[in-house]
Amino acid sequence: MVTIDKSTEKAILDAAKQVFLEKGFDGARMQHIADKAGLNKALIHYYFRTKEKLFDAIFQEAFQKFLPVIAESFSADMPINKKIDVFVDTYLDMLLQNPHLPVFILHEINRAPEKLLSHIKNSGVNPEILAQNVNAEIAQGKIRSVDFRHFFVNMIALCIFPFAARPIIQGIFFSNNPEDFDAFLAERKDVIKKFLKESLEPINL
Repeated sequence: MVTIDKSTEKAILDAAKQVFLEKGFDGARMQHIADKAGLNKALIHYYFRTKEKLFDAIFQEAFQKFLPVIAESFSADMPINKKIDVFVDTYLDMLLQNPHLPVFILHEINRAPEKLLSHIKNSGVNPEILAQNVNAEIAQGKIRSVDFRHFFVNMIALCIFPFAARPIIQGIFFSNNPEDFDAFLAERKDVIKKFLKESLEPINL
């Protein structure tokens, strides 16, 4: 009987991330992943059974690192500007470390949105807590009146879009140079945080 070896499991997961990123979920085959990992396909099947289970393992691995931090920041007693810092820094760091994740998220939205929603809910992330924080600061006159739903969607979209549209942005603005594009992504943290905070500044009449 084959024993579970963590280094082999990691090699499979790392190879699968690359294959899913290059070919998408539908285009990826277990043989592609086996070839990338330098292992036989039977061993890939032994560890993960199906492509779907392998996909889910990668997805959960990334989200388990990210969602608890976000859940904690939403619940923490800190001003909304500080929560913006934590969210943007954590989210972009996760995406920089897991460039395959936007592709996975978009795929899951189309394939099984209920599963993605379940991952988020089970992680303890509760946007209502952040909404209460925003509304309290609005009532205190610390920030302008905003629709929290628009604010939250804007925050997520500003973070994820450059990763989801990487081939286009990298091709148009950076002549397909990945190093230049990565430098641009590193700059995005401060740009996004500044933009979001300015969108909440009170309007002085």
